[in-house]
Order: sequence, then C-alpha cells, then structure tokens
Amino acid sequence: MSGEWSVVNLIYTRQVSLTIHYSQLTIFVPMQFSSALLENAVNEFAKLPGIGKKTALRLVLHLLKQNENDVTRFSEVIAKMRNEIKFCHRCYNVADGDICSICANSIRKQETICVVENIRDVIAIESTQQYNGTYHVLGGIISPLDGIGPDQLNIESLIQRVQKEKTEELIFALNPNIQGDTTIYYIQKKIPGTHLRITTIARGIAFGGELEYADEMTLARSLQNRLPIEKYVNK
Repeated sequence: MSGEWSVVNLIYTRQVSLTIHYSQLTIFVPMQFSSALLENAVNEFAKLPGIGKKTALRLVLHLLKQNENDVTRFSEVIAKMRNEIKFCHRCYNVADGDICSICANSIRKQETICVVENIRDVIAIESTQQYNGTYHVLGGIISPLDGIGPDQLNIESLIQRVQKEKTEELIFALNPNIQGDTTIYYIQKKIPGTHLRITTIARGIAFGGELEYADEMTLARSLQNRLPIEKYVNK
C-alpha cells in the first residue's frame, strides 16, 4: 500500500485537486494553493452560479495572464455596474437612470405591456426582435410553497400602471407551469374594467420537437390552440 500511496502523493504534487479511488473508498482531495490571494480569488469566482472550483481556477489563472490594465478595467467595470445600476421606476427593468431605455423610447408601443418574471426574460424577448412594446418585471411569480406571495412581487405597481396609463393590451410571458398560471389568474382578477385586452404567449410543441417526447399538458394546449394551416405556413 505504501508504494501505491507514494504514487498518489507524486500525482498530488502535480495537480490542484484529485479524486482518489482506492478499493471501495473514494477520497476527495481538496485544492491546495501556494498563495492565499489566489485562493481567495478562486473562492469568490466559485460563488457565481454554474461556476465550480476548477472553472473558477481557470478564470483566475486566465486573469493572471492578462495585462494589468485590462484586469483593472475589468474589475472597475464590474464594481461600477454594481454600484451605479438602477431599476426602472416604471417597469423595474435594469437601467442607467430612473427610466430604462425601453420605456423612454417613444417609437415603442407604450400602450402594450409584456409581463415577465425577471430581467432575463426581457433580454430573451428582446433578442427575438419581434416585440415593440414595453415590459413589466414582476421580480418572481406567486409560489406559496416557496413562501412567495403577491405582496413580495411588483404586482400592485402593475395594476396602478394599467389604471393610470392608456394600456390597451397586457401580454403575459410567464413560464407555463402552475406558479405562472396562478400569477396570471391573480393579476387578471385584480385588474378592473373590460377595455383591456389580456393575452398570453402561445404555448405548444416547440419547432423541431417530437410529439412522443412532449408532455400531456403541452400536447393538450397545442391541440386547443391549433392554427389554420395557411396562417402557420405564412409565419
């Protein structure tokens, strides 16, 4: 056994981490750093979502290879973004000022509001270049099991916005699940009047998908929301 462990020790000195499989025993060897500064940087990068210790180490080592001015500019940009970024007073999207560039754009259809869960959804819809209205970021969806109720979301401000502005259509672009449908139902019941057109984004089989892999709910909604073939082909 001593001979086997000496080989392990030799490998360990050449790698930052190692998983040792010995018989039925699995030993996870933690990373060892010769610099506390390097270790602290790796630990901070590893706090980012989807970033493990090994990926964090690669990122830190990459920064060490870069020009010092480039690294300084990188850190300054991140710090400035965190310190100076704001949230739009109207739609709660990220903004450089009190009002985001979308709400401030007079060319966009200000009477149309697309309700989304978070800022990532705004970016996703904007990337399609098919929507020319405004947004309202709820900051989440109603989920009693997670302890998230209507009071914790930007729902009341949406209702006030609809009443105050000349809103013609409210488009719900929320995830097609129980929490999303519950949020849509709650907001719909809170909005008075019948002049407002309330819609949701289409739900159904994704382009390129196969019917056998679709769940029952998706397939059922695809059948309910079927389109005339002429309209589908023209799309």
